[in-house]
Amino acid sequence: MTSDSQLRVEPTSEPVAPEQRAQIHVEPGFGRFFTDHMVTMKWTPQADWHDGRVHAYGPLLLDPATAALHYAQEVFEGLKAYGHDDGSVWTFRPEVNARRFQRSAHRLALPQLPEHLFLDAVDSLVRTDREWVPHGAETSLYIRPFMYASEVFLGVRPAQHVTLCVIASPAGPYFSHGPEPVTIWLSTEYSRAGIGGTGAAKCGGNYAGSLLPQRQAAENGCHQVVFVDSAERTWVEELGGMNLFFVHDDGTLVTPELGGTILEGVTRDSILTLAAEFGLKVDERRVSVEEWRDGVANGQIVEVFACGTAAVITPIGALRWPGGEVVGAVDEAGEVARMLRRRLLDIQYGRAEDPYGWMHRVC
Repeated sequence: MTSDSQLRVEPTSEPVAPEQRAQIHVEPGFGRFFTDHMVTMKWTPQADWHDGRVHAYGPLLLDPATAALHYAQEVFEGLKAYGHDDGSVWTFRPEVNARRFQRSAHRLALPQLPEHLFLDAVDSLVRTDREWVPHGAETSLYIRPFMYASEVFLGVRPAQHVTLCVIASPAGPYFSHGPEPVTIWLSTEYSRAGIGGTGAAKCGGNYAGSLLPQRQAAENGCHQVVFVDSAERTWVEELGGMNLFFVHDDGTLVTPELGGTILEGVTRDSILTLAAEFGLKVDERRVSVEEWRDGVANGQIVEVFACGTAAVITPIGALRWPGGEVVGAVDEAGEVARMLRRRLLDIQYGRAEDPYGWMHRVC
């Protein structure tokens, strides 16, 4: 397959019945059900990217010596397709996901998928499984591109055979009754990433490493865990899979600077752009745990929220750590979080003008 060719579409002979699909759309949850098709594409040094297909969703056949199973050489992305009232389907800033996918691949010594092939793979799957895009309030089709070392080889080196896959799953609203403040556990024992590590890449190992701290958070009555830097154990970085924002009483919106250990979220970047519409001054800088605690306690920090593709914006009501807690909002999201969330969703679902050219029409 040359770089400008289209993926071959091989329709499944056993699609899910419309009645069953409609029932799934009533309560899809997140990551529980999958569409009829998937995309696969291969890469080798000799043939580059080739054999791109849209075909029936199904299991992958892996040799026990497949490199990704042993050395975790894999990366992934996450984005959504939105059904608009006129029946059209759109994705949100997919080119930004494509470029982050390239950066992640580079860090994991994987081949970089050209942006046009990323977009073609996502668009082809969404067009093929268009009927799987739900149209209820705050519902969407979650799209998961991923790439892994599929070479059968136990030597420790960059894989010479790589497989790209794209799958999709209908997703319901993250909050059934509107965004509700969550309680966050401060991890004092574990770090998410270190300088020179893979913190800025979207790879599975980062998430695997956060699962034990997440379990500790749950054991302490918390919804999520927040990590600090690994060097000084002082500076707030991010949640398990979300970026953080702090709203100060002077109208400043502060978020931890990236610095190579924090994932550059698409939602984070969008919020930084939208902040100007509401007269907010943006400040990307280091934020200490002490500043968070004291700021909430004395009223200088009036809101704290996290953001990501799945939940968009999640208000944070309390920060808890071994032996202590500071409580901010308890019952509902703050004004800034609500305004930003509503503005972003209005653009994504076509209820408002898109002055930034963020939406990409698929079909």
